[in-house]
Amino acid sequence: MTLHADATRTLAAWTAPDAGQERLRVAYLAHLAAHPDGMLRPCRPDHVTASALVMTADAQRVLLVRHRKAGMWLQTGGHCEADDASLVDAAAREALEETGIAGLQVDPDPLRLSRHAVPFCSPGGHHLDVQLLAVAPVDAEPVVAEDEDPVAWFGVDDPVEPTDADTLALIAAARTRLRGTPRP
Repeated sequence: MTLHADATRTLAAWTAPDAGQERLRVAYLAHLAAHPDGMLRPCRPDHVTASALVMTADAQRVLLVRHRKAGMWLQTGGHCEADDASLVDAAAREALEETGIAGLQVDPDPLRLSRHAVPFCSPGGHHLDVQLLAVAPVDAEPVVAEDEDPVAWFGVDDPVEPTDADTLALIAAARTRLRGTPRP
């Protein structure tokens, strides 16, 4: 199965948690149907990306990256590569590159979708981000090079500043999934 086919299958099977997420799911599927290269960075103006929120298995801590370009604490993630076999592979690769934590368990069922402008990547374009959950051992410690974006653990219920509403919603969705609590 190709990366494009995997993303189409994943999104077609996903049950969105609300009407806004359902609109995004339908839009992502339309994008993929219209663009055979829709998973890759050269696709303009929009392209699908994969991200992973890294959370400890006990759902107590979340690992975020202080992205220099965005100036905020965000989940790991980025562009899919032609040799990624699936969204899970792309998200796992990005999480490993950004945190140095090997063996993260990536849940193949998306948590959320986020369509956001990326003027530094594609002026006028958007990342159509598929956001997954990556579970880390409770005692996992990140290892990143000095020249990389910094990473830090945060208590899952602690305030994170600066960040955005999408990241806060993603943390809440991950906490709900790992703790097994019902959706509001």
